[in-house]
Amino acid sequence: MINPQVARSLAGAAPRSFWLDQPDAPDPLPALTGRVTADLAVVGGGFTGLWTALLARERDPSLDVVLLEARTAGWAASGRNGGFCSASLTHGLANGLERFPAEMPLLERLGAENLREIGETVAAYGIDCDFAPTGELNLATAPWQLDGLAEEAAAARALGHEVEVLDAAAARQELNSPLFAGGLRYPGGNAMVEPGRLAWGLRRACLEAGVRIHENTPVGSLARAGGGGAGLELTTPYGSVRAGTVVLGTGAFRPLLRRIGNYVIPVWDYALMTEPLTAAQLASLGWKDRRGASDLGNQFHYFRLTRDDRILWGGYDAVYFNGGRIHEEQAQRPRTFAMLAEHFFATFPQLEGVSFSHAWGGVIDTCTRFCPFFGTAYGGRLAYAAGYTGLGVGATRFAAQVLLDLLEKSGSERTRLTLVTSKPVPFPPEPVRSAVVQLTRSSLARADRNEGRRDAWLRLLDRLGLGFDS
Repeated sequence: MINPQVARSLAGAAPRSFWLDQPDAPDPLPALTGRVTADLAVVGGGFTGLWTALLARERDPSLDVVLLEARTAGWAASGRNGGFCSASLTHGLANGLERFPAEMPLLERLGAENLREIGETVAAYGIDCDFAPTGELNLATAPWQLDGLAEEAAAARALGHEVEVLDAAAARQELNSPLFAGGLRYPGGNAMVEPGRLAWGLRRACLEAGVRIHENTPVGSLARAGGGGAGLELTTPYGSVRAGTVVLGTGAFRPLLRRIGNYVIPVWDYALMTEPLTAAQLASLGWKDRRGASDLGNQFHYFRLTRDDRILWGGYDAVYFNGGRIHEEQAQRPRTFAMLAEHFFATFPQLEGVSFSHAWGGVIDTCTRFCPFFGTAYGGRLAYAAGYTGLGVGATRFAAQVLLDLLEKSGSERTRLTLVTSKPVPFPPEPVRSAVVQLTRSSLARADRNEGRRDAWLRLLDRLGLGFDS
């Protein structure tokens, strides 16, 4: 039986992403009709595709670039996330140090440069997405989550980061909750953005730079160009594109290049957005510097303030639907929304009576190493990136630079990285894939209930360097 307070809080929630549910959302651009040619065709109008198209034109204003989007720009993961624009290219320090220890100083430098350049681009193009370099809080909600924080802080400082270890009192001064037992405060390394407006702003910047964008234009097939022509050909419902080079940035959706599907699974993440808080409600939180925050459980929540003083509250229940199917109705999951609301009021009991204005879900491209991977095909005429695992708002711009470097065969500092030259461990085929993922999800939940103690299955995955996350 659902808690009456929770039921009331969700009664008026709109079933769509708050970020995309805005009165000034741009009108869709016309679908592609007829046969066209281009130097570069970009498939996917999320952050990967938009950054690739814009940076390609900035590198070479004479390059003819066309971008094809199945729905509208920013519609999928790029417009449904929490808006955490992290400098990390490796899904956090711990994951990067485990997988790319020798490269971490360079990866951290490149990530910091990338975040700075995102801010510069937002300013240069006048993108109104509330870009705010607030830093981040990582908060413990149970004593076992405090283990290792001092070591993590030392590792971060060794890589040049400013970080402070917080005890319970200091954590609650940063953000007032009876659950917070301590944590880490990072003054830098993360910016908060409104992801929908960032996508729309990049879309406008692309158009102003001369990129041809066609929305409501799903690509049905990809093949070498026929008739003896060089390049690749993409077919769409009402036309086709023949391009010298192609970039794929389609995330978790069915890849045009089959091999990508070995490394990526679609995981659904869910979020709630509150109504705007009153001045008294906001004061009761004492949310210093409006930093984005997350807790430190295996199943974790992420939460942040918006410019109009709403709280976004998401995460925890990362869901994989057996068989990897993706259907739009999966964006609504009432039992997950009820669970998230219960956790919200347990974390912030002073906000009793607050209602949620929006409740939505979105699919994330997850891989076994939690951070993006890259590749080429068709003799280097096609490049792709995928596997951001929920931390792609910032990393997509870096990925776009990598993809353009790969197509140019420039042998850059970026393309020599192990991050770029290696692949994650592939997922097993179905139905074993579903069994493995569901076993891992249940084991992670069990670990959270048992003071972080990891069972034999999770210890095996740790030894193999594998995992599951959103």
